[in-house]
Amino acid sequence: MAVLQMQKIHICALNTDRKQILESLQRKGIVQINADQDTDIFHCTDTSAGCAKYEKFSHMADQALKILDTYAPEKKGLLASFEGKREVGLADYRVMEKNRGEAIEKADRIGKLSRSIAEQKANLTRTQVQYDQLMPWLGLDVPMNYAGTSTTRAFIGTLPAEYSLEQVMQMLANAAPELDACSVEIISADTDQTCIFAVCPTDQAEQLDDALRQCGFSRPSVHTSSTPEAYADQLSSQMDEIREQIDKAEADLEKMGEHRRTLELMRDYYKTRAEKYAVLGGLQQSRHTFFLNGYVPEKYAADLSAELQSSYDCVVELEDVPEDEEAPVLLQNNKFAAPTESVLSSFGMPHKGEIDPTSIMAFCYYFLFGLMLSDAAYGLIMTIGCFILLRKYKNMEAGMKSMLTMFLYCGISTTFWGIMFGSYFGDAPTVIAKTFFNKDFTVPAVWMTPLDNPMRMLIFCFLFGIIHLFLGLGLKGYSLLKDRKYMDCFCDVVLWFMLLVGLLLMLLPSDLFHSIAQMEFNFPPAVKLLAKILTIAGAAGIIVFSKRETKNFGVRLALGAYELYGATGWLSDVLSYSRLLALGLATGVIASVINQMGSMMGGGVVGAIVFILVFILGHTLNLAINVLGAYVHTNRLQFVEFFGKFYEGGGSAFKPFSTPTKYIKITEDK
Repeated sequence: MAVLQMQKIHICALNTDRKQILESLQRKGIVQINADQDTDIFHCTDTSAGCAKYEKFSHMADQALKILDTYAPEKKGLLASFEGKREVGLADYRVMEKNRGEAIEKADRIGKLSRSIAEQKANLTRTQVQYDQLMPWLGLDVPMNYAGTSTTRAFIGTLPAEYSLEQVMQMLANAAPELDACSVEIISADTDQTCIFAVCPTDQAEQLDDALRQCGFSRPSVHTSSTPEAYADQLSSQMDEIREQIDKAEADLEKMGEHRRTLELMRDYYKTRAEKYAVLGGLQQSRHTFFLNGYVPEKYAADLSAELQSSYDCVVELEDVPEDEEAPVLLQNNKFAAPTESVLSSFGMPHKGEIDPTSIMAFCYYFLFGLMLSDAAYGLIMTIGCFILLRKYKNMEAGMKSMLTMFLYCGISTTFWGIMFGSYFGDAPTVIAKTFFNKDFTVPAVWMTPLDNPMRMLIFCFLFGIIHLFLGLGLKGYSLLKDRKYMDCFCDVVLWFMLLVGLLLMLLPSDLFHSIAQMEFNFPPAVKLLAKILTIAGAAGIIVFSKRETKNFGVRLALGAYELYGATGWLSDVLSYSRLLALGLATGVIASVINQMGSMMGGGVVGAIVFILVFILGHTLNLAINVLGAYVHTNRLQFVEFFGKFYEGGGSAFKPFSTPTKYIKITEDK
């Protein structure tokens, strides 16, 4: 339960060593560098152009890799996401630096091939549309742009419906009675249109044109000096050529898949350089020197200072962070608690002077998660699965490793509670014994079966909730004592403990509690008197002292009474822990329903096959859904009920200058 002590680091070095020093710090990833401002003597270099250039190259590699994922996908196993980044030695990384021009050319080549394929596919679509539009006209034996002879005028186009020749001629006669020399031929017709070829003497062309327009005549979109059949053959040849070009480009892209590792290295190389240039732009520099300011964890500071001063001509100065300055926060916890640091950081890092509650929260987190899932078989699946993955994939990402470790401990807790409640895939042992062996068999619960004693289980859930809330209040008191705020600790913590403990001691022997919990407590008179004293003293103290900063005594009492009303908030907080029972029952009930569904076909071979299929599918879904539910609600109990009693957060997380790689991990050469 610790926040690492930070120190400020100041480095003054020669510009000739700037590149090596920055790269060394970037690979170590233990220094958060602060951006400085220009002064009268020193200035900051504008590196925006360099950052933009390297970001462009990194983006180019990213796009090339996405293209390869489409045309030359890499074969990966189902568990490939656990493998982590590929390790690359510093020497190989230097080779990439020398050959970066070739990598850029490969990325550019892939981009051009992809654009070529896109353009060719667009051309293919346009050509296909023209070809499809030409199909109804294949019966026409004159060019599509045919306009007639010196003495005639031809009209080629469509009418917006299906018509027979007689209907067309009747429509023209109605539209232009004076039209007496007109010949019409129907090329094709369907429910959407009728393709026609009409011809008339030149002196009657205007009348025929007007008559056709009245009938909804429109000219085709295809204009060519070739006949439709000849033009269709030409378009078909063009489409074949386009397809060949697309196939060739796709084949070239497939061959480019062998350069995937080079492109991954290129992406990370230029992303790293962009990050370095962004930092470089915030350094104060003179003609021959540069200054670097930042934060470094105290545990690494001395070794880093000695290494830099022994390797370069530089001066390194370390100093403690001033009291009025809030340093970035880096947590350090043991192997049991560290996996839950992500839960805390998602709520907020502790601010200056605030304790790190991760160790206590970790125990509560595992405890409550297991209580919500509470099935021994599910817990064993989680535990064994996470253990195997952690053992097999040593190089997985830190975030993934932390998450799997957290779920491993959650699995152990789930197994424990499953044994306590006698739940193994719900009531699977009982159902299997009865269905397939016609025997009565039950795995007894070590403690109790929640389905048989829901009210008793609910009382224990409330008890666990009260303990959880009291831990939060106790941490608030510890924090106040640590800061030597003894009066605040008494007024804001001790008085509330007195009130709440007194109320609990008064509730337990009451008839109301006995009727609900079916549990009877008989305290001696002295304990009952103590409960009343604690309750009255705590309530009076809260009314008088909770708003002690208020000068007006009457206003202080009024505000104190309102603060006492906040005790109802404790009731709602305790009731929130009923979700422990709800989710635990949901897991068990759904598991039992799945078992009953699987056993509906009875014994025998067919029944066994059906049972196995329903069992595997049903319990897989039940496990997935309830693990998600337990995760969400456990987080909720930490964030709202537990942290709400003592923790504010709001600290700034430590963000070291490091290599923002996606595919590789740079290892120092030995």
